[in-house]
Amino acid sequence: MTSDSAVHIGSVDAVASTVAIIGGKWKPILLYHLVTGSKRFSELKKLMPGASDRMLTRSLRELEENGIILRNVFAEVPVRVEYSLTNDGFSLIPVLNALSEWGQARNGEDADLPAEPASVFDALLPTFTG
Repeated sequence: MTSDSAVHIGSVDAVASTVAIIGGKWKPILLYHLVTGSKRFSELKKLMPGASDRMLTRSLRELEENGIILRNVFAEVPVRVEYSLTNDGFSLIPVLNALSEWGQARNGEDADLPAEPASVFDALLPTFTG
């Protein structure tokens, strides 16, 4: 690739910063599930059975610290906690759509048919890890 293509896609620092915030195996999948609305930890766990409690908690905390998701604690007995996207989180929908389209094209899937989110992002995992 020429240096002209690097100028066209934007700043390397911005890409690195974005990947640092939403990269990894579980964060894009968490974001995918939160696009449809608030979810409790147990709901997310059921949607992502391959994720350990520790990794799910860690990913949720990191996304919260970066202002991508909101953790809402309800003063009930027992305590109820829900996670939802912030405005910054919703602004990532086009990014998630682009990742999905790229993964579908790479896997030879019809772009009009919805793919299982785990398969799309599992296909992208090597690009996140180097």
